[in-house]
Amino acid sequence: MNKKLAQTYAPEAWEKICRRCGKCCLIKLEDEESGDVYYTNVVCRYFDEEKMCCTVYDKRCELVPTCLKLTPENVDKLQWMPKTCAYRELFEKKVSPIKTTIKGRVIREDQVSEEELEDHIVEWEDL
Repeated sequence: MNKKLAQTYAPEAWEKICRRCGKCCLIKLEDEESGDVYYTNVVCRYFDEEKMCCTVYDKRCELVPTCLKLTPENVDKLQWMPKTCAYRELFEKKVSPIKTTIKGRVIREDQVSEEELEDHIVEWEDL
């Protein structure tokens, strides 16, 4: 647990760190044998690409069981987080010169069948 981050940021301040890039809302696939994580160009059905935020933010973990709430206590354990994520940068004390979003580069998960997800694996250069 990262007690220093937890002591430094009140919940309201923690939420304001997010740059709304949307990268954590991308559907990711994990190879069960190797543990490797693959990003797709498919975004959660609740992600609003115009506003760059979740439309059900307060209930997201309830509606999407795989959605993970980022906290000061768990941010250091999430190896799949994009390198350009503001939370990851904060924990690693590294700042990426790349500040991009997924806007205009994704499709919603309700437009792709589960069987087709592997066809949407992409190499994001800015993750």
